[in-house]
Amino acid sequence: MNERQREYFRRKLIRWKHDILKEAQETLATLQSENENHPDLADRASSETDRAIELRARDRQRKLIAKIDAALSRIEDGSYGYCEDTGDPISLKRLEARPIATLSLEAQERHERNERVYRDD
Repeated sequence: MNERQREYFRRKLIRWKHDILKEAQETLATLQSENENHPDLADRASSETDRAIELRARDRQRKLIAKIDAALSRIEDGSYGYCEDTGDPISLKRLEARPIATLSLEAQERHERNERVYRDD
């Protein structure tokens, strides 16, 4: 991966992180302003369910930010774009689709196959 490509992915990751943080701030503002008191139990239950779903989504995005930060660190140390399993380069198409990828497509498929085999049912 050349310097121009690393810079492209660095900017893409920073933009993605910024968008997630902006969305989180908007969600927080919405949740704080929605301190409604619903007299109807069904409305209250629906509101609480919506709130729980939104908080779970924010938690997933918090974990995604950690992965974005890790990818940015890998860009800085020069290991970005290389499979953590094999050391082989990760294809640019895969990185374009999943900029936080740490495994090549083949290694990811192998990992998922092993996961299915050893999964407790």
